[in-house]
Amino acid sequence: MRWEKEAKQRLSKEKGTIIKDWGGRIPIALIYPNTYHVGMSNLGFQTIYGLLNSYENIVCERVFCEEDRRSVESGHYLDDFAVLAFSISYELDYINVVELLKSSAIPLFAADRGDEHPLVIAGGPCITANPEPLAPFFDCFAIGEGEAILPAIIGVLQGTGMGYVKSEKGIRDRRNELLESLSSVSGIYVPSLHDNKQVSRQWVRNIDDFATTSVIVTPQTELGDIFLIEVVRGCRWGCRFCLAGYLFRPFRFRSMDSLLRQAEIGLKDSRRIGILGASPFDHPQLDDIVAGLQAMGAEISISSLRIRPLSPVALHGLVDSGAKTLSLAPEAGSDRLRKIINKGISEKDIIAAIDWIAERPPKHLKLYFMIGLPTETEDDINEIIKLTLSLKGRLDSRRTGTHITLTVEPFVPKAGTPYQWLPMTGAKILNQRLATLRNSLEPKGIAVRSESVAWAIVQGVLSRGDRRLAPVLARMNGKSLSSWRRAMAELALDADFYVGREIPLDEQLPWANIDLGVEHDYLERELQRARLGKESPPCPLGDGIECHKCGVC
Repeated sequence: MRWEKEAKQRLSKEKGTIIKDWGGRIPIALIYPNTYHVGMSNLGFQTIYGLLNSYENIVCERVFCEEDRRSVESGHYLDDFAVLAFSISYELDYINVVELLKSSAIPLFAADRGDEHPLVIAGGPCITANPEPLAPFFDCFAIGEGEAILPAIIGVLQGTGMGYVKSEKGIRDRRNELLESLSSVSGIYVPSLHDNKQVSRQWVRNIDDFATTSVIVTPQTELGDIFLIEVVRGCRWGCRFCLAGYLFRPFRFRSMDSLLRQAEIGLKDSRRIGILGASPFDHPQLDDIVAGLQAMGAEISISSLRIRPLSPVALHGLVDSGAKTLSLAPEAGSDRLRKIINKGISEKDIIAAIDWIAERPPKHLKLYFMIGLPTETEDDINEIIKLTLSLKGRLDSRRTGTHITLTVEPFVPKAGTPYQWLPMTGAKILNQRLATLRNSLEPKGIAVRSESVAWAIVQGVLSRGDRRLAPVLARMNGKSLSSWRRAMAELALDADFYVGREIPLDEQLPWANIDLGVEHDYLERELQRARLGKESPPCPLGDGIECHKCGVC
């Protein structure tokens, strides 16, 4: 009764929920291994939900990592479904993935499942970069963008006669034949059948072919009842630490006409339109898009503002339409370090952006910085302090009242980036540098927020991990550092092996079986340029322009 009451309350606040009868359809549980509040703010998760339900003979329902662990739409348990499809965005959610499987009647390890059990599949950014720590738990992985892979997966599933039969559960076909068929699909990685050939990341050439927007609008999310629209995909700038900048190459943008049509649909359910993308200000028509949204009466928010390029017209349009918070990401305090990470901005650019913001200052300004970046010194931390206080002074000189928050995250090396070989800075130094920032800025009225350094190190281990970490995850009892450390010790694994050392360039990487499209030699060259303090130019901007330097295009 408790679950039914809570489910009814949750569904009553949603607009756009898709409810289907199970009769004759393939039932798929789309699982986000975190809370409903977090998962429903994820545009990729919502996009896959809409795509799956666009097929007449499929019923897709959402499951989250919450107490009841039943589907939102009908209350079915995991083992009632034919397919469990995990959408995984963060390495630390791997722990939740294992807990969800443990709580079901489905064997945790793929090798222990039979024909009566569901197919268990996963996709998402960190899975595309390096699926190996989770490989023993999954029947297969989708490597790349869901829109490019789903049609072929659905074609295989439709050929297996996996329709729901009330007296049965799971797959009604031979598992091995199903996996063999899936292994022939481009972008599908089946660990049990893998023959050491690289699995190539799949990506959509023309993103206008797919509407990537909110399917369900609800106030019960981190972003409130904002209708989200992806404006661009990928990023041109090639920051050497950034997984998204390499994972979603090449940079692509949607046509203004398609974006305004999507916004018109979204405004039926929400007054607020959220513009999403790693670098939305690189859209060549962003000023016109913002103007078009304002003409529709939309309140506009934007995921993040890249300091360069930054359009004053679009920026002022955001504030005028009601945006109360703006976010900028200088990443590092000094021009020296920003060159090394290839951020593509200078202190002069940052000051210019703040001066534009100061003309119509928001109530809240968020600044994103990283600590522990390669070659970082105490001087770089002092430069963060100096820069932040300078920016506060410039804002206060125009009008006081803008609240500034620093979000500070430790650098974590990511597979598939030029920094994939480099170590993390030790916990002691990271904590000292965080303390320096807090002690220097919080007395000045500037809030400093950061995730746990200890959990950042766990994230780093999982980011560069191999299959030996699967038994660690299986041994854990809940999501706690003590449980993680105990399991690592029991299996004689050392976190420093994964994150505390620089990996030799000639060492075989655990994720070498994944081809992201970016050439290995290009990543090595970018690492060398970083060591020389040299920047690399951004990808060219323009429809049909290809540079062929990294290998993706």
